[in-house]
Amino acid sequence: MGEDKIVGAGGTPGGIGQFFFGVLLAGIGTYLVLNQVQVTSSWGHLWGYSTFGLSIVPMLIGVGMLFYNGKSAVGWVLTILGFGIILAGILVDMDIYFRPTSLYNTLFMLALLAAGLGLIARSLKARKRES
Repeated sequence: MGEDKIVGAGGTPGGIGQFFFGVLLAGIGTYLVLNQVQVTSSWGHLWGYSTFGLSIVPMLIGVGMLFYNGKSAVGWVLTILGFGIILAGILVDMDIYFRPTSLYNTLFMLALLAAGLGLIARSLKARKRES
């Protein structure tokens, strides 16, 4: 009866300790990088005019139709379509900025992320077993 134990990460005889240490480093690096990102929105403007009111009209009509008749297919379509238009408008108009930070902090964050990903990749590589 042969031993078919998985001794490493990804089923390879790599280092399981390296894998989890890499996940830890990559997780910390990712957290620090994403902590520096600021998301703002200038939603609701089309050619200089506010369009928020116009984008909620289909949803409001759909909700009104659903209150009148909960089985109305047109009401459900308008409600879901209106919600989709609002959600798409918010996502499309997001502005993402990297907050100012020192070069040292930026290099530290990116080095943690790169080191973690490197350790994860290294741990998945098969190595010879030591007897």
